[in-house]
Amino acid sequence: MNWEDHAATWPHAQHSRFSLCKPHHWHIQSAGKGPLILLLHGAGGATQSWRHLLPVLAKQFSIVAIDLPGQGFTKLGAQQRCGLDAMAEDIALLCRAEAWQPSAIVGHSAGAAIALQLYQELREPSTKVVGINAALDTFNGLAGVLFPMIARALSMMPLVADIFSATSSRGNSVEKLIKGTGSTLSLQDLAFYRHLITDRSHVSATLQMMSQWDLKPLLAALPYISAGTLLIASDGDLTVPASVSRKAAERLPNGQFELIEGLGHLAHEEDAERVGALIIKFLQDSTK
Repeated sequence: MNWEDHAATWPHAQHSRFSLCKPHHWHIQSAGKGPLILLLHGAGGATQSWRHLLPVLAKQFSIVAIDLPGQGFTKLGAQQRCGLDAMAEDIALLCRAEAWQPSAIVGHSAGAAIALQLYQELREPSTKVVGINAALDTFNGLAGVLFPMIARALSMMPLVADIFSATSSRGNSVEKLIKGTGSTLSLQDLAFYRHLITDRSHVSATLQMMSQWDLKPLLAALPYISAGTLLIASDGDLTVPASVSRKAAERLPNGQFELIEGLGHLAHEEDAERVGALIIKFLQDSTK
């Protein structure tokens, strides 16, 4: 996406800047003062997904939100760096280059998996991890084999991203996609998602992420990840069942699980105050 085309209307654009940390050219938003919290959005999202939660957390913390490689306004520097391990490695390099020492890493959906992988890369025992409707499970059976293969095939077809972007711009495609997650968003929030899914480079990078995604090593490592971790799940999530977070929290040595009612997969966009209160309480309790 072209920043110049969206700078006037993008959420918290006044806090945006760009940083070249090879191989990517990163879009970063920074706000607030205090212990640093790093925010990682899920697949297909961008910093706009923190539109409501960022100001809630920035009252007590220094907040840094980034766009994942190729998504949003971060320019992808290497197409083979979109998998879980590669992204965690590249974000760790960015943290070191920017002298960030996160007291907590908060990730939504696939971003929660990246947060746990990043914790292992940074090797800072005091860092906490929070997952919001964490995507910490693989597809079962044949789907687990076919879906990555399909995504990989699509990512290698140049016109697929163009076709998807053009199709998604029609009618109420965005509304249907969001409704399918179990969440209800405002018209303005939906408009930001429309900008994202109608952008070819964003769609292409999301397909690359899907095609390169491999959760199995991380899932096997969960019993050995010592981070104090809170996994927040929504009972109305139609994308990742709440049971996924509950089971993952049970496998983590210092895992906690919180169920919130009446929200969907994009809970932090639907009710930032409620989700923010859970995060703040967890971080405050962890320091006692």
